[in-house]
Amino acid sequence: MEITAKAVAALRAKTGIGMMDCKKALVEANGNEEEAIKILREKGLAVAAKKSGRIAAEGLVSILLDEETHTAAMIEVNIETDFAAKNAVFGEFVDDLLKIVLKTRPATVEELLKKEFKDGLDVEAALKDKIFTIGENMNIRRFVIIEGAAASYVHGKGNIGVVVKMDKVIDNPAFSEAAKNVCLQAAAMNPLYLDPASVPAEAIENEKQIIETQIKNDPSNAKKPEKVIGMMVEGKLKKFYTTNCLSEQAYVKDDKLTVAKYVASVAKELGEEFKLAQFVRYEKGEGLEKKEDNFAEEIAKLTQK
Repeated sequence: MEITAKAVAALRAKTGIGMMDCKKALVEANGNEEEAIKILREKGLAVAAKKSGRIAAEGLVSILLDEETHTAAMIEVNIETDFAAKNAVFGEFVDDLLKIVLKTRPATVEELLKKEFKDGLDVEAALKDKIFTIGENMNIRRFVIIEGAAASYVHGKGNIGVVVKMDKVIDNPAFSEAAKNVCLQAAAMNPLYLDPASVPAEAIENEKQIIETQIKNDPSNAKKPEKVIGMMVEGKLKKFYTTNCLSEQAYVKDDKLTVAKYVASVAKELGEEFKLAQFVRYEKGEGLEKKEDNFAEEIAKLTQK
């Protein structure tokens, strides 16, 4: 049976898959488009399985904010290369995932994978389809849903995403600006915790032990009594808080204020009472092993040496 260019183009438009693969599928399906789509999806499953072991540490962090319900969803989806991360098909897929997260409120990635996507697919099948279409391994790594007075910021076209929540919703541009400024702060300064009360006891104890060891290893402190050493530890622990706690960091636009004091100053100006309640910061690929190209090895392969 002759497969027309028009039929191939129509299948490509529906699937986003390359012309040659579409033509081969139509030939195998004797021109039946639905059967060809099924064949492509079956091939996609096989391709996805082969690619599943490959490192995917690039990708996008993206955020969707629903102003009406005061709810934000943030997601990180990984792919193998930065080039593919800029692919419009990949970007649209991430946007679709965010809409599903915001609408269906899954609790885990595993639960998200079972949610309905479109065209009769669930998210897991759609993910495998995209792996086949784009030709790289992909992974839905994590997402978060935050309800309340949420503001958001995405830096560097998806490199870093931040959602900040205040403990009260206030309909005022100055309030929104303050929340946005705190997002910028968290993106730039990478705090680990919201405030000192949020730091786990184990983390505090570990930090105290490190500080105490450093102090005692300094010969100039050899004759100092334990009480003095203890006071020195507490003093240095404050530095830990000012570095790692968002509320205690020096506010980047006015370092005479901490972030908490900046928020309090805006609240006072508005005649309101509100404070930081939560923040979540995602950085694309953080903690993931990244592929390192061995150029000498590649050249050797090319030259067969």
